[in-house]
Amino acid sequence: MTLYHEALGDLAKVFDRIDEAAVDAAVEAIADARRIALYGVGREGLQIKGLAMRLFHLGRAASMVGDMTTPPLGEGDLLIVSAGPGYFSTVAALMDTASSAGARTLCVTAQPDGKCALAADVVLPIPAQTMADDTGAAVSVLPMGSLFEGAQYILFECMILKLRDRLAVDPQAMRANHTNLE
Repeated sequence: MTLYHEALGDLAKVFDRIDEAAVDAAVEAIADARRIALYGVGREGLQIKGLAMRLFHLGRAASMVGDMTTPPLGEGDLLIVSAGPGYFSTVAALMDTASSAGARTLCVTAQPDGKCALAADVVLPIPAQTMADDTGAAVSVLPMGSLFEGAQYILFECMILKLRDRLAVDPQAMRANHTNLE
């Protein structure tokens, strides 16, 4: 078996254990949101940026926290954050600010009992190893938190397919929202 097949096998095990009801609840929260802001740190942040881009392709009002064009959040809005290991101080602070303004929060995490997940309105658990729990016996051939981050990519793309159907967005409409400035 090659490293590629081992990595794919590790990812398959994650999706064998995914909570489809939690995925559907996250999809509904996104579909119901007026505006969406997203935030993640490190490599999780890169996956969250990919989700933001796809939400934009769906025609959603989505932006990354920290961008100058990110609007304020309030009633009817949603903050999506990633906290794989369960807690990041920046994530907790942003969730508190969004909640205080009346926005809902959705936390993507490997630790559904973590501080950030417990404070969220919607929790999307991904049963995958993160950097926070990679010091014991090897769970995956992938290093550090890569299993979680790789699972995020696949999950987010599948969620976009569910949202595309839920929102009745034609694939050509998505393509029309892709930038022409590359």
